[in-house]
Amino acid sequence: MARKMLVDGDLNQTNNEGAEYDFDLFVIGAGSGGVRAARFSANYGAKVGICELPFHPISSEVIGGVGGTCVIRGCVPKKILVYGATFGGEIEDARNYGWEVNEKLDFNWKKLLQKKTDEINRLNGIYKRLLSNASVKLLEGEGKIVGPNKVEVTQPDGTKLSYSAKHILIATGSRAHRPPIPGQELAITSDEALSLDDLPKRAVVFGGGYIAVEFASIWRGLGATVDLFYRKELPLRGFDDEMRAVVARNLEGRGIKLHPQTNLMELVKTDNGIKVITDHGGELIADVVLFATGRLPNTKRLNLEAVGVEIDKTGAVKVDEYSRTNIPSIWAVGDVTNRMNLTPVALMEGTCFATTVFGGESSKPDYRNIPCAVFSIPPLSIVGLSEEEAIEQVNGDVLVFTSTFNPMKNTVSGRQEKTIMKLVVDAETDKVLGASMCGPDAPEIMQGIAVALKCGATKAQFDSTVGIHPSAAEEFVTMRSVSRWVTARGKAKTNL
Repeated sequence: MARKMLVDGDLNQTNNEGAEYDFDLFVIGAGSGGVRAARFSANYGAKVGICELPFHPISSEVIGGVGGTCVIRGCVPKKILVYGATFGGEIEDARNYGWEVNEKLDFNWKKLLQKKTDEINRLNGIYKRLLSNASVKLLEGEGKIVGPNKVEVTQPDGTKLSYSAKHILIATGSRAHRPPIPGQELAITSDEALSLDDLPKRAVVFGGGYIAVEFASIWRGLGATVDLFYRKELPLRGFDDEMRAVVARNLEGRGIKLHPQTNLMELVKTDNGIKVITDHGGELIADVVLFATGRLPNTKRLNLEAVGVEIDKTGAVKVDEYSRTNIPSIWAVGDVTNRMNLTPVALMEGTCFATTVFGGESSKPDYRNIPCAVFSIPPLSIVGLSEEEAIEQVNGDVLVFTSTFNPMKNTVSGRQEKTIMKLVVDAETDKVLGASMCGPDAPEIMQGIAVALKCGATKAQFDSTVGIHPSAAEEFVTMRSVSRWVTARGKAKTNL
């Protein structure tokens, strides 16, 4: 039914045209996607309500906060800790630049933690003001759907409020997953990792994704010993293989001990810490064990099955290309749909939803050439296709251009850590299909490259662009020699 309406172009049609509602739109979840959808819908003239769980830095089924995962317990506080962790290496490097640094460096974890908390509180207030300034009614409490056009909000004191809405938007995000191993209650997730009372001296991280890599980098940068366990041969599954290898090498270079193709089997509490037992029979003792083993959509308490909203086996809300569920009046955006789980993507989906439903213009999210970053130390950033994806998807030959060099800053500091850049090009059309970089300032550089790819830039246009000298970024416009020529569905040929 929903898909037929989309084909017909009648995106605002519901089962109850002409009925009176308390709200034109009610949003469950005030994270990045929900707040964006609520604000933009209100700007189009809709009467909007939104609910969110009470604020707390560590989430649970009954605690959350306006701003959602990214602002409160995700991207923002994590990046603050990354900044803090980076300074240790920067101070060491500064010695060769003439700075007379004392031999003993002291770090105050509690001070950094308080600064992080202050920033979270500030942003939480900003998000509330954004909703208020858009005339969106904010309710504190747990929302659930009790009918195609009906929501129920349970306030912190247990009082239940009921509202009708022409459209309901689910934007409840996701929550960290704990693998079911004996002793799992002894481990923490990224939520708790951002609010530890004490900085661990011995940390174990289980997982190979960006959260695992980032927290390993943070704790090591702040002086902890870190062991990183993951199931695959390299961390960051799904990223370009060459870049994954570079990240792994950099992690080891920074002093992180890697344990590829290794699972954790059991955690045991001891007087000396947490004993970690692996599937290879290995054992070690840690002060903290972080599970960074993925996230699951927050749908368990929404009452979706009773209403008839379809979800997949992970609990993600099934939606069409306009973010509409199988119930015409109910929609979903962000991580709860498990499409592309990035904050800027949730913002895009929320914007498209508002434009489609209340702006009078059918608007679908565009998932092509979305840049992203892993805030390891140094960071990795990509946009477009990896080399492996290009080989798989392009019918013709693929050209790969790479540049590996010691950043100018390192030549004086003495740090032995290479930067690598990469462009993947369609040999027939000369179109740049993907770009990636691992090295200082990679996310800042890649944001500009993403604009070029969005515009369909060719390698010739990259080559004709004048570089900024001296900078690392200029390497993207000076790579002239093909590193690898991959024949159609074939194996790589190299000029190296």
